[in-house]
Amino acid sequence: MEKGKVWKYADNVDTDVIIPARYLNTSSKEELAKHCLEDIDVSFASDVKEGDIIVAGENFGCGSSREHAPIAIKASGIQLVIAKSFARIFYRNAINIGLAILENKTLPDETSKNDILEFNLNSGIVKNLTTGNEYECEKFPVEIQKLINTGGLINYTKDKLLQ
Repeated sequence: MEKGKVWKYADNVDTDVIIPARYLNTSSKEELAKHCLEDIDVSFASDVKEGDIIVAGENFGCGSSREHAPIAIKASGIQLVIAKSFARIFYRNAINIGLAILENKTLPDETSKNDILEFNLNSGIVKNLTTGNEYECEKFPVEIQKLINTGGLINYTKDKLLQ
């Protein structure tokens, strides 16, 4: 079981807000992390800690298809994003770069900023240690879990080729 502190956001957090276009001239993960979510939460980049969790509403990651968005989130130290739903391209980009994501329709409404969540990606179970509520999320198939655990599609492919 892993656990982390919650950063809470509303519906329709788009990729332009996750990493503003003015920072897309770099592919440096560290530089992207410095500007992650700054247009909606000026404290995020400076206060986020390794292992924290983002909880959001519907359609997280909507907007342009930039892969920089999940990279910036992961590089900032976020270990998991839980949302009511994800935009399709963000969903796939997150898996490709090894950012753990889960969907649950009720958890975001019953979770507050700074709550502590404990989760198990293999079982899909998330427990809010602050409120005591427990949630079942749809877990990924084993191969997708391996892809996320190895840090994304590139590392997963390298591991497969070396076997």
